[in-house]
Amino acid sequence: MVRPERRTKSDIAVTLLLTVAVLSGAGTLWWFSSARATELHTADRPIEPAPSARTVPEDLNPVWRSPSSATPHPVVAGPAVVTGNDGAVVGRDPTTGEIRWRYSRERELCTVGSEWGNAIAVYRTAHNCSAVTTLHGSDGERGPQRNSDVGFGTRLLSDGSYVTATGRQLFETWRSDMVRTQQYGIPTDIKNPDNNLTRPNCDYSATAVGDRRVAVIAECAGSARDRLTVLRANPEDGEQPEEVMTTLLGGERAGVVAVNRERVAVVLRDSATLVIYDMSGKRRASYDVRLGATPDRGSAVRVEATSGSAGTYWYTGRDTIALDESTLRPRWTVRDTLGTPAAMADDRLVPVAGGLAVHDSATGEKLGEIPIDRKSTRAPVRVATVGDVVMEQRGDTVFAYR
Repeated sequence: MVRPERRTKSDIAVTLLLTVAVLSGAGTLWWFSSARATELHTADRPIEPAPSARTVPEDLNPVWRSPSSATPHPVVAGPAVVTGNDGAVVGRDPTTGEIRWRYSRERELCTVGSEWGNAIAVYRTAHNCSAVTTLHGSDGERGPQRNSDVGFGTRLLSDGSYVTATGRQLFETWRSDMVRTQQYGIPTDIKNPDNNLTRPNCDYSATAVGDRRVAVIAECAGSARDRLTVLRANPEDGEQPEEVMTTLLGGERAGVVAVNRERVAVVLRDSATLVIYDMSGKRRASYDVRLGATPDRGSAVRVEATSGSAGTYWYTGRDTIALDESTLRPRWTVRDTLGTPAAMADDRLVPVAGGLAVHDSATGEKLGEIPIDRKSTRAPVRVATVGDVVMEQRGDTVFAYR
């Protein structure tokens, strides 16, 4: 039999050194990894969906509030109200504000949105807002994730099927499994010099989505006029943007109000006009509107205060206008408001000074008013409802009333 090799003291020392080096390297990787810097506490049991409100209450009382600097409006994901602050995304019971689940990272939140019953959290990295995580609204379980190329100040816009992350130099659209369906603009890591764009030297100053369309206002080098472009949210080839329509506008300082399969509504701020275009680029109608200052909290791209759930409503900065869902023409207007409405029962709750005005959704007729003490706040008010709970976001705080 062959005699076994003998281990020397040097062999043992080298083995110990290698073991220590491997363990040290693994510990270092873990210490600086995103896994160590991430905490997830899911719900013990799923949040129960709130029953729909049958009537509008005569009065509302405050039930809870929470800081939420990362949300531009009250975020509802399935049965949960979601707040985002200091790197933490929190799913709350809408009736009590109780924390039911929590996801946090040692990174700054860029923004938080929702779609498909999920919360969508976008975290800041060194160069952009690239770390994206979805969380089930009912229990906080982690869903699909992705890395993106969108810049700081991004906002998440949903058309009910796709989510678009805005950006000044680049924006992109995701489907429910977080696979990117289209990217428009010039990314940091350039594969193609012009990224397959017809006009690569443009900034995108305003964005709107609707009916699997993305409409943008482009400010392009060498042009004194803004350009309106409508794209497919889900082109056949995600590397080849598909323009549905593009046209030069009659000036600058334009914004996109709403878009659907056949029409796109644009506000020309220089002339205080709402202009409707069809998908051939033809101007179909125009309407005079009253405009006011509508600062877009920290966003690099202007997003008009437009709500599209259960109707299309636009806050001009002074008035709230209900738009026809097909033609996008104004149907009715409530003057001197603070934001877009939320649906409750068959009516609309429109934020006004001193409370919420109740209006008939079909005719705009005022049916009543619910008083709310906002301590003389005149800032834009974003409203949402969950069952019989009314949510308001004012500045960096979400307020719940019932």
